[in-house]
Amino acid sequence: MQEGWYDDEYLILFDRGEIAEVSDRYQISQMLHGYEIVGLRGWDDFIVRDTPGHTYSVPAVVPQLRYLSPFTLPNDRTVLTADHRFAGKIKWYIKPILFGGSVDLGENATWVTHEQHAELVRWWCERYRRLKAQPSDVRR
Repeated sequence: MQEGWYDDEYLILFDRGEIAEVSDRYQISQMLHGYEIVGLRGWDDFIVRDTPGHTYSVPAVVPQLRYLSPFTLPNDRTVLTADHRFAGKIKWYIKPILFGGSVDLGENATWVTHEQHAELVRWWCERYRRLKAQPSDVRR
């Protein structure tokens, strides 16, 4: 894994040997069949790759095909500028924005490990699936 600043964005890019494990940890195939996670973009988005090798950015919480946005990976990982303040950490919105959480870094943000991030993403995605499966009058 390599992480650091690329222009104004913080990227976490996984090594080839890590991609399958990371994709399994996040259970990306349940949300985006045929995609694998190759990195994180700005802590809030996955960088995913499809079978033909095209890369996209998609929100980590509730990744869906309709939210895929083409994303070009840096040609050379050495262009990432390391920042020890963020190494091994991922910014997490305690109440995700999709669920009405604030984007302010105050009380709604914390720092989590990669393992915690995967657990949180899976939990919120499952919560979203359950809410969407309920009849609309129950959701209120």
